[in-house]
Amino acid sequence: MNWVRMFVRSVDRLSDLLGWAASALVPIMVLVVAYEVCARYFFISPTIWAFDTSVFLFGYIGLLGGTFVMRRRDHINVDVFYAPRSPRTRAWMDIVSGLIIGFFLILVIIYGWQAAITGIERGVTRSSEWAPPLGHYLMLIPVSAALMLLQATANWIRDLYLAVTGQDLI
Repeated sequence: MNWVRMFVRSVDRLSDLLGWAASALVPIMVLVVAYEVCARYFFISPTIWAFDTSVFLFGYIGLLGGTFVMRRRDHINVDVFYAPRSPRTRAWMDIVSGLIIGFFLILVIIYGWQAAITGIERGVTRSSEWAPPLGHYLMLIPVSAALMLLQATANWIRDLYLAVTGQDLI
């Protein structure tokens, strides 16, 4: 059982690190947008790169932040059904929803990987004046889904332990 605890803790630490990395991108995105606003409205000299860069940063924040949100269990619940239940009943509910989430994350990994490889092979770019390549962005979709699946698995193990034993794993 020690290796299970170590796995769950390691995944949690990775998700915390990804959450920190995502949050570190927010001020960079704010600076890019602020720069574009100043360049456009004060100096009448808009950039061709700021909008695409801010879109990429926003996507990175959302995709990397999803793992952190899943780790903290800050995703949406229907509290009318979920909150009044005992911790063990909530754990059983989380086990069922975890299986559904896992299924969809596996689909995102498979189809996201195919889309990313196709996009990289074809040299897909954003349809803007700057036209930056999209390969790095498309590849982040299956990678972030795999990281979320890893956290979902750790959560599922934790929920299964609680549902069966009535005690927290960690």
